[in-house]
Amino acid sequence: MKIATIVIRSLLGLLFLYTSLSYFLHLSPEPASSGEFKAFQLGLIASTYLMPLAKAVELLCGLSFVTGKYTTLANLVIFPVTLNILLINYFLTPENLPLALFVFLGNIFLIFTHWENYKGLFKAD
Repeated sequence: MKIATIVIRSLLGLLFLYTSLSYFLHLSPEPASSGEFKAFQLGLIASTYLMPLAKAVELLCGLSFVTGKYTTLANLVIFPVTLNILLINYFLTPENLPLALFVFLGNIFLIFTHWENYKGLFKAD
């Protein structure tokens, strides 16, 4: 289980680093979008802050996953992002669903493997 945790954590970290750095440094051209996803994407871009915020969160959590530092916190911080990635791909771009499932389920797996660290969050004192 420990090797699987390291592999999944590293793969997610590298994926988050690549997508965030690609966004900030314009390393690859924006893929063409159409239909409802294009309208959704234009709304995200029009907000001016949401995409940079999400990509900054991906960058910080990607660094955390790759280095293995603060992974318990990074799992919680990146969870809303991975949930949105899954839902956006499920409803708007189902052709990208396999990668979205990997990202979301990988995040769930990492939370499960660190469950001892989260037990205190669910105590009713």
